[in-house]
Amino acid sequence: MMLPSLLAQMINSGVANFSQRTIFLLAAVMAGVTALACTVNFLSLRIAARISTDFSAGLRGQVFEKVQSFSAAELDKFGTASLITRSTSDITNIQNFLTMFLRIGILAPMMAIAGLIFSSATGGQVSSVLTVAIPVLLVGCGIVILFASRYSIKLRQKLDRINQLFLETLEGIRVIRAFHKQKTEILRFGQANSDYAATAMTSGRITSLLLPVINVIFGVTTAAVLGIGAHYIETGAMEVGSLVANSQYISMVLMSVMMLALVIMMFPTAYACAGRIAEVLETETSIQDGSFSLQKRPFRSTVEFRHVTFAYPGAAEPILKDISFETHPGEITAIIGGTGRGKSSILKLIPRLYDPLFGDVLIDGVNAKEYALDELRSLIGYVPQKNVLFSGDIASNLNFGKQDGMEQDWRRAASIACAEEFILKKEDGYHDRIAQGGTNLSGGQRQRIAIARTVMKNPEIYLFDDSFSALDMKTDQALRKNLKAAMGNATAIMVAQRVSTILDADRILVVDDGRIVGQGTHKELLDTCPLYREIAEIQLGKEAV
Repeated sequence: MMLPSLLAQMINSGVANFSQRTIFLLAAVMAGVTALACTVNFLSLRIAARISTDFSAGLRGQVFEKVQSFSAAELDKFGTASLITRSTSDITNIQNFLTMFLRIGILAPMMAIAGLIFSSATGGQVSSVLTVAIPVLLVGCGIVILFASRYSIKLRQKLDRINQLFLETLEGIRVIRAFHKQKTEILRFGQANSDYAATAMTSGRITSLLLPVINVIFGVTTAAVLGIGAHYIETGAMEVGSLVANSQYISMVLMSVMMLALVIMMFPTAYACAGRIAEVLETETSIQDGSFSLQKRPFRSTVEFRHVTFAYPGAAEPILKDISFETHPGEITAIIGGTGRGKSSILKLIPRLYDPLFGDVLIDGVNAKEYALDELRSLIGYVPQKNVLFSGDIASNLNFGKQDGMEQDWRRAASIACAEEFILKKEDGYHDRIAQGGTNLSGGQRQRIAIARTVMKNPEIYLFDDSFSALDMKTDQALRKNLKAAMGNATAIMVAQRVSTILDADRILVVDDGRIVGQGTHKELLDTCPLYREIAEIQLGKEAV
């Protein structure tokens, strides 16, 4: 801000009086001021980049940590695609805005105020042009920014839709190709993409008006300053150097207002992104920790449902209705029934992935809600219906069940899960690579590694959600025999579709339309439950039954 004043002195004292000494002296001072400004500017840029990068990294960590605490209900509410957008693109937009704010948003008002003061000191009446130019500039920029901001939230929502379609396509690429639906998916994605592009172009057209508005006001103000200044120079009321300095200060003021407008223009998008991230951070999970200590449990390896009714968020009616049963240490409880009858939902209530609407789920004689989630889930080994493996190697996936597992632990678990036969055939054995999602393994191999991962944990309660469906009958029988021997006093609850898998279960629950319509052993249910007998006859044949 000192340079225009020094330039005015150089013109008035040095150039006008032909004083080379004054010119060189002031030139040296201006060079020093410029060098100092460059150094400070470099430092300020480093500080701004450091602050904004650290802030976004911390915010991204908080979002990730918060999402880890969500129950399945909150994850269903936001959706995978939206959470990915919020933790990546939205945080990047906030980081960019914060960088611009720290570099320009703080500097621009200071420059504007200092420019007004210096302009008044050097230009006198000429500075009065700013009393008209600045309000006009602010109103013009404000109108453009107001209209542009209306599209910020719409753009984020449409971007969520694009990410959702892209994610669905990547996850279901095999199904899409198998049904030859590439053109259909391309058309569906193209419609969402065109919708996003149209909204972005409308927003871009409005935003593109900002620079012409600023340039017109800038040009008219400069012409007015020079015209008024020429009149004052002609009358002797102002020196040439003062007019040059004043015109530069006015340019600085207008430039600072323009830079501030650019920062403000980024604000609507950043504000929309901040609101979306705040929505994630402020969402309280519906499943909270209890305070009951595991050491005080009256029983071990028992699960009891007492008149449990459960509905998924937003569902029109409950998926489970008045479910009651009890398991004991060393027992295997099987659940069978038609598709979509609520079998898997029963298992999801035990580790509190969801909480029931009514009734109680008791673990070792204590309501599951009374335990801390970490302690409750430390008792449970869960094999979900959709087997999820993580990128890395076989050993790292097995160690999900036991963090400090060694090769002897891997061998034991793999042997029980009948997985060792194919693992040892791999080139690198237990260190053989697993692709993301386990796509380089067959369905049966993924299933057996998922079971071995649970065996590694050595839990008190085993939960198998249709975990033997991809196995042949021989492997199924051998695996169940191994599990029975390895479980000890642990209890197991398994959802199954095949009657042959649950013939030796201590207790079989027959579920239909969210209710338990039969309960007992295989032989008892053949006599007492028509639905179970029907399923058995279809699968095993009437003669075998």
